[in-house]
Amino acid sequence: MGISTRQFEELRRRMAGGGGDAGPVLPGKDVPVASAVLGVDPSLRGTGWGVVRLQDGRMRAVGHGTIRCPASWQRSRCLGHIHETLRDVLRKHAPEVCAVEGLFHAQNLRTALIMGEARGAALAAVALAGLQVFEMAPRKVKLAVAGHGGAAKAGVGRMVQRLLGIDEAPEPDAADALAVAIAYMQEAGRLSTNPPRKV
Repeated sequence: MGISTRQFEELRRRMAGGGGDAGPVLPGKDVPVASAVLGVDPSLRGTGWGVVRLQDGRMRAVGHGTIRCPASWQRSRCLGHIHETLRDVLRKHAPEVCAVEGLFHAQNLRTALIMGEARGAALAAVALAGLQVFEMAPRKVKLAVAGHGGAAKAGVGRMVQRLLGIDEAPEPDAADALAVAIAYMQEAGRLSTNPPRKV
């Protein structure tokens, strides 16, 4: 894992006693530690969500699900449903921060646009609730949960179930959202050259 010249110079300056308020904070230190994290895996037809809370020193899933939108619904109706459902989730579970899975490289422009719309509807609900939002790279999420950046969806789901002590395996989209929340909790507050990116 590399470190940029700017990051190296900042680290050297601080170690030499030139700290204070001048200059940026160390990479990763501006990612807040939270006891309750909302993870979101946006998609127009099946947006996954999951809230993970620290309880007695362990991560527990306090709620998760998939926001389903039938193929017969127009996109605008789906976007409204995603926004309203996440607004209700935020009110019920009161997470402190949101972690969203980063964008993947879509094979075509139309798919990318539709994914971006779903992501926008989700993030608007979170932003209106006043939460900070951080983006987690998909590969980093898989690495944090399954120990391998190229882990299959089913393997991620099994590890999420095991890590959170869930009796039944969550639906795939909900499992992905819970994995994002787990990965954020593992990364928060750490000194890292590749921390979650604030959105």
